[in-house]
Amino acid sequence: MAAFKQPTFQERAALAAKAKQTALEKLKAKPPMDEALVAQRREARLAKEAAAATARAEKLAAREAEKAAKKAAADEKAAETAAAPALTEAEKKAIRDARYAARKNRVGRR
Repeated sequence: MAAFKQPTFQERAALAAKAKQTALEKLKAKPPMDEALVAQRREARLAKEAAAATARAEKLAAREAEKAAKKAAADEKAAETAAAPALTEAEKKAIRDARYAARKNRVGRR
């Protein structure tokens, strides 16, 4: 079995030039693009982009509407809270005493 022979710089350069020439010939052999086909593809791409832009705009509008609805609901809830009469000290004390009595009754039953 022969040992591996390291290629020289000239051999590597020649091989690269040959590969470059082969790629260039392959590119030249390719038929030119049909203008009608290019125009058709451009039209399809533009239509797709327009549809995507419309979908994005609709999604953004829906998101904004949802935000507005949430804000309106939060404002309404805040208005209800503000409109509720504030408890007087006596009412607060009565509620606190009722909780205390209920807790004592629960503890007493054990």
